[in-house]
Amino acid sequence: MAQALPLAPVPAPPPAAPAERLFAHPDARVESADIGPRTRIWAFAHVLQGARIGADCNLCDHTFVKGGAVVGDRVTVKCGVQLWDGVTLENDVFVGPNATFTNDLFPRSRRGPAEPAHVSRAPTRVRRGASIGANATILPGVTIGAGAMVGAGAVVTRDVPPRAIVVGNPAAVTGYVDDRGAAGQPARLRAREIRQRQPVEQTPLIAGAQLYELPRISDARGHLSFAELDQSLPFPVVRYFLVFGVPSREVRGEHAHRTLGQFLVCVHGSCSVRLFDGDASEEILLNRPDLGLHIPPMVWTTEYKYSPDAVLLVLASDLYRDEDYIRDLDQYLALLAERPDGCEREPAPAPASCLTPSCLNP
Repeated sequence: MAQALPLAPVPAPPPAAPAERLFAHPDARVESADIGPRTRIWAFAHVLQGARIGADCNLCDHTFVKGGAVVGDRVTVKCGVQLWDGVTLENDVFVGPNATFTNDLFPRSRRGPAEPAHVSRAPTRVRRGASIGANATILPGVTIGAGAMVGAGAVVTRDVPPRAIVVGNPAAVTGYVDDRGAAGQPARLRAREIRQRQPVEQTPLIAGAQLYELPRISDARGHLSFAELDQSLPFPVVRYFLVFGVPSREVRGEHAHRTLGQFLVCVHGSCSVRLFDGDASEEILLNRPDLGLHIPPMVWTTEYKYSPDAVLLVLASDLYRDEDYIRDLDQYLALLAERPDGCEREPAPAPASCLTPSCLNP
């Protein structure tokens, strides 16, 4: 009887690779245990107990993170930055060298052992994907919007809108970075300026928005521009309001409407209107009283770069209803993403002529 051959031993599975751990330079001082994997902390950095730092972060030389500070994932903090308690950096934030955060609205030094230090903490939040340039100063209580860009040396004294570019002291909005749409892809950006006596292009704007060239009558007595509400405009007008006396550094709008349509005319001076539809951005300079802009519902709209003498007339298709406003950009993008595939906005109606005899000699 043949003897059975012994079975070959089954090889043991290879040992599991050790989890990638925190790297801390020998000259760094790390007292917090709440730090994610693959984060790197370099020489002479100091992380106090109670600080929270996410995964894949990079804290460069001579950084300081106090207990109570919160740092998200994939955050870069360059040399010479201090993060105090109350400061929160969300995911994918970049902080340039020697940028300064503050957290006390009324700082005082302790004068004696019996007198407690004055504490007036104000939380500061930098939203995901924002970048802060070198030597910028961030005052306490400020929120820097998602994707925003703070220029080098800027002094940020108030909230920064999402994706805005701010520079100067005090920091003011000078433009917007390319948007990321609902699908996370870079949005297209176009800018239009319709100069005096330049015909309005027939090419439609994004999201069904439309430029209207209103009649302009000129003679020795001056100029006249007009529109007939029932014939010239894309909707029946229910309400109007005027925006004027806006300091040039101010930003207005920063919202979308669920159902409201608007028609904008800068009747004096100039301002820029930025449209975003979740896929593309477009900026239009309104600088003529005979140039109108129709903005349909569900378009994220921002008005800024007001001239000192600007007067913006807004005609609206409905009464004021707070529930019609979408004031959070993330909510706006989420609502766009919920739309069924292929669901598009209705095209804007073609502008109609309003050159009627009754309007020519009022």
